[in-house]
Amino acid sequence: MTAAPSTGPRSTRIDVLRGIAILLVLFHHFNIAYRLDGTVLSQLLGWEAVRAVARNGNYGVTMFFVISGFLITSNARRRWGALRDVKARAFYGLRVARIVPCLLLLLVAVNLLAWAGVVIFQNRAPAGATALPLWLVNLASLTFWMNVVVDKYGWTNYALGVLWSLSVEEVFYLFFPILCALLRRERRLIAFWLAIAVLAPVYRFHRQDDEGGYLYAYFAAFDGIAIGCCTALLADSIALSARLKTLLQWAVAIAMAFLYLRWPIAQSHVLGVTAMALGTAVLLATMRDRSTHGTAPARLRWLSTAFGWFGRRSYELYLFHLIVLGLLRTLFPPALAIGGDRMWLLGGYLLLSMALCDAIARCYSEPMNRWLRGRLSVARA
Repeated sequence: MTAAPSTGPRSTRIDVLRGIAILLVLFHHFNIAYRLDGTVLSQLLGWEAVRAVARNGNYGVTMFFVISGFLITSNARRRWGALRDVKARAFYGLRVARIVPCLLLLLVAVNLLAWAGVVIFQNRAPAGATALPLWLVNLASLTFWMNVVVDKYGWTNYALGVLWSLSVEEVFYLFFPILCALLRRERRLIAFWLAIAVLAPVYRFHRQDDEGGYLYAYFAAFDGIAIGCCTALLADSIALSARLKTLLQWAVAIAMAFLYLRWPIAQSHVLGVTAMALGTAVLLATMRDRSTHGTAPARLRWLSTAFGWFGRRSYELYLFHLIVLGLLRTLFPPALAIGGDRMWLLGGYLLLSMALCDAIARCYSEPMNRWLRGRLSVARA
């Protein structure tokens, strides 16, 4: 979801991967609210094809985890030279500057909407239970155990449930500088993170009948981040010809698409999450050009530009898209929306999310990121 501010040129190719990941999440959540069967899209592609794309949006989060681990580790090496020299204060300051402004804005927005009586933004209770108080969900969001809430009580708050993944990320990164200081050598760090990656499918296997456990628990999701961290340390040692890298990228992309489309995540999560993470890692490790469109044909550059834009706004989109979707669901109840209406709503949902999140990024999160980095003295640390 998030990444450390880069000390080098921004990678268009990584932004494209992030753009694909966030679009999978956006499409997944829209289809949950407004099923796209009976629409022009399902008539053109077939409902089974549309459903196959929509049902596995959680794999988009897996891709985010890998990219996050890759970038955090790469940027830490670039900034400090060696992971053993990571400065904990500066590292945490960078995380605070990137994460906290948007997180606080989301909590303010959801709390105001809930207090204004917009029902969809109020906490929901599991069957036969009492709804959790909003202050407790706010606390879980701010202290990164929202995934525990989702695991135990379900998707308690419509717009805040997505913070489960932020909780997984930030708990992992809480220990990042500590591990770097304790283990010091990169091969020890690789061994530790590989152990985490091996543990995750075992954990998911033992909780495979519990969606909250196999999707949202810390040790069910740490493998993506750990694989991304290892990839950052190992990528420079990969010596393949440009042609072989391209062939490998295509083979891996096709295999990932097959896995994504063939089985729902409820059936494939034990090894599927790790497989999607490894596939994403291979794509990251074999990217030849990490700052430009490279050799992409001119006729495809518009597609790269479009996906790249979504990638650059992926954090804001991830946090705020359910605000847009929740308001649409309030104004246009899904039960009353027929096929044609749903396509218009899909377009409006994407455009409104894009406009809102671009405004948040330009006018709030990016300026706050720069200001906080200066205040926390991490800009040159």
